[in-house]
Amino acid sequence: MRLARYEGKEGGARLGALTEEGILDLEAAARSTGLSPETFEDASSFLSAGDVAVQLAERIVQQTPRTEAIAIADVKLRAPVPHPGKIIAVGLNYKDHSLEAGAKELPRSPIIFAKFTTSIAGPEDPIVIPKGDPQVDYEAELAVVIGKKGRAITTKNALEYVAGYMALNDVSARAWQFGDKQWVRGKSPDTFCPTGPYLTTRGEVPDPHGLNIAARVNGTTLQDSNTSRMIFRIPELIEFISASITLEPGDIIATGTPEGVGVFRNPPIFLKPGDIVEIEIEKLGILRNPVVAS
Repeated sequence: MRLARYEGKEGGARLGALTEEGILDLEAAARSTGLSPETFEDASSFLSAGDVAVQLAERIVQQTPRTEAIAIADVKLRAPVPHPGKIIAVGLNYKDHSLEAGAKELPRSPIIFAKFTTSIAGPEDPIVIPKGDPQVDYEAELAVVIGKKGRAITTKNALEYVAGYMALNDVSARAWQFGDKQWVRGKSPDTFCPTGPYLTTRGEVPDPHGLNIAARVNGTTLQDSNTSRMIFRIPELIEFISASITLEPGDIIATGTPEGVGVFRNPPIFLKPGDIVEIEIEKLGILRNPVVAS
């Protein structure tokens, strides 16, 4: 199932299920079919309900006439998870990217850092370049959304804690990232974490480690890889992170980017106002964002 947060003509974000005919308003559909609508009031309620919410949503979609679907063209898609408790990102998690970054050896354990949650943006939202142009770069990433609270999770059970997956652009201000000697400020400006266009539930992606992943700027492909090339796979990342950090529903893990980022190209390619950035991941759709000046 593909879950979308959207805003219709009447305003206000709603939670819907994406179908071939359009989007079904899950809260309204639950009410009309005599089921409890509270689970679908917002993304937080849905994710907190775990697998039960997914099963209930699938039942609602089956019972709701497709004539009630809203055309995609009539809505604006929003960030699937607007207020994550944490955004935990992973650095240098693809071999080729580690090499292009000049690493002398591959990481022996995951390199994690944080992006502030105020960096979240949705599909078609502008990426805003801060004043001073700190060399803004794109990074195509597979995002994991947590669906169940857990700590000290083992690799064997890790995927049970995943609600679903979505595309993420780990936009980075390289001058700040490298100049500060730490990554948080350069990774966390407002709008520097576009996500979407929707959340694809875990059951729709049996193996998240075999997905084509790409980044395009103005139609030119600059990253073209596959999630099979991750150094540390999702179960390993969840085990490593949860050994000391409690994961909660709605938390986002950004699993790293493949080779081809702008800063390591010759000459470097940085985003500029007027650019259009697209992150495409197999099965998860295309995340598109324009670039503007502050």
